[in-house]
Amino acid sequence: MISESMKARFDRELAKYPADQKQSAVMACLAIVQQEHGWVSTEAEKEVAAYLNMPPIAVHEVTTFYNMYNQHPVGRYKLNVCTNLPCQLRDGAKALHHLEQRLGIRMGETTPDGLFTLQQSECLGACADSPVMLVNDRTMCSFMSNDKLDQLVDGLRQSEGKQ
Repeated sequence: MISESMKARFDRELAKYPADQKQSAVMACLAIVQQEHGWVSTEAEKEVAAYLNMPPIAVHEVTTFYNMYNQHPVGRYKLNVCTNLPCQLRDGAKALHHLEQRLGIRMGETTPDGLFTLQQSECLGACADSPVMLVNDRTMCSFMSNDKLDQLVDGLRQSEGKQ
């Protein structure tokens, strides 16, 4: 499951920490696994644990604590909409419901074509810009009105050649 090229990337992360604190690289190693496979399986957690000389449960605790780690396969575009109270007061929940309607899926589901997975997220730290969302755990989108949500979905579909 973990290739030699992934191990080389792990080693670059490990070099940032003292030799007796290898476990400090666990988040980076999990991110590498996810970049390569799209998600972090239980088997991958065990291999990361062995590589870092950690108990597998300790790695699993990291994977399940942070919502940036996918514990099952997700769509090409993971859309995380903030629904914490400050964002809900500024239409975060409405944005999530609009996307559910637009994509024809419920929160936590993936579209049949495998293109979109819709999730709610904890605070993204941009309450004043609500509704906010994170695309693929990397791109923050702010002030997401229904029109902007539709433009985002259409743009992502077009980039994949799907109308």
